[in-house]
Amino acid sequence: MTQPTDIRRVPGLRPTIVAHTALCLAAGGLPVLPLRKGKVPFRNCRRCADNTCGGRPNMKTPGPCACPAPCHGWAAATTDPRTIAAPTWARAWREAAGVAYHPGGAGLTVVDLDNAEAIAWARETLPATRTVPTTRGEHWIYQGAMQSANAVRPGVDIKSSMQYARWLGPGTGTMTALPTVVRGLVVKEPAASRPAPQAIAVPVGTVGGECRHRTPAYLERGIAMAEQRITDARSAIHATVYRTFLAVLSTHGRCGCLTDAHVTRLFTAAQSKGESPRHCTDAWINARTALGM
Repeated sequence: MTQPTDIRRVPGLRPTIVAHTALCLAAGGLPVLPLRKGKVPFRNCRRCADNTCGGRPNMKTPGPCACPAPCHGWAAATTDPRTIAAPTWARAWREAAGVAYHPGGAGLTVVDLDNAEAIAWARETLPATRTVPTTRGEHWIYQGAMQSANAVRPGVDIKSSMQYARWLGPGTGTMTALPTVVRGLVVKEPAASRPAPQAIAVPVGTVGGECRHRTPAYLERGIAMAEQRITDARSAIHATVYRTFLAVLSTHGRCGCLTDAHVTRLFTAAQSKGESPRHCTDAWINARTALGM
């Protein structure tokens, strides 16, 4: 491990605790990025707004974007002290509420346990490893990268490749190799074991309009029921949100009838139960991926 950079010797970087922590982590090999209030990355700059720069097409890869600002969430994570200290990052560090890192970029996997039940499951099922306390549970950190996924079990998320995790301290315990049981949590069922999605032809110009095989009232009832299902959830909020998104997309996601207004209603319901905007986005993307959309 290299020696941490002395923040006092980095031109243009305000010596905040958050920035100093980021430089120390980067020197140790963790790709870092700033987090704003709400535990979410900073929004894309005007140049990168709505991915007009071409970065991260379909949210699957970093893309060709070479923006010097901390844009595109996890894809902005870096170990380069010059980038961390760049003027384009300075404002973010001044406003940052914390530091995040890209586990997959460091060859790590974080098993995010969100409640006491999830922690009890991990202690009974997973090999001991480095453990970091969180606000509501624990992070179990393993050596080895894998695909990220939310709600793999009630109260359990996997954060590794193409995801970020908050830095909450070094934790305790010795880090061990990523076990097969964790990898198995995100293995999808063979396509043959799931009902095949119904193919629906949508004429050009009708995307976002009336669904040809269902009435508008059917869609409205579906969205209202989905909102209610999320609102009524008393536990396993992550899992409920993901499964609800999955159900909505499996029924209405291929015919072009879903609009931004519908999605906003679902996200609003989820956030009213304590989900962050980032969790909502991740759950939606994971649901689309699971359905091959």
